Amino acid sequence: QVQLVESGGGLVQPGGSLRLSCAASGSIIFRIMTMNWYRQAPGKQRELVAFITSFGTTTYADSVKGRFTISRDNAKSTVFLQMNSLKPEDTAVYYCNVKGGADYWGQGTQVTVSS
Repeated sequence: QVQLVESGGGLVQPGGSLRLSCAASGSIIFRIMTMNWYRQAPGKQRELVAFITSFGTTTYADSVKGRFTISRDNAKSTVFLQMNSLKPEDTAVYYCNVKGGADYWGQGTQVTVSS
């Protein structure tokens, strides 16, 4: 079993920043896993926001490129999502995900961008 616990969401004004964290535990060798951040806005499908490989290679959705940064701390089995220049359309529940035999998800953390 793998447990993923997200934190760091909240309410922020447009143009603001938030940093999300996802701590992994359980039957996982964190340092060799690709870690993913997804989001799901009301009435929309869940979408992949960014992922980071075990080598540290990062990939981003076009909608967040240049504004979001994904990183990882293998010593703490934690992946981060730094979100800058936030827009109202970034409002969503953000989920941490890892695919390791099964598809594991965290409980999600709400991000609301509103004035």
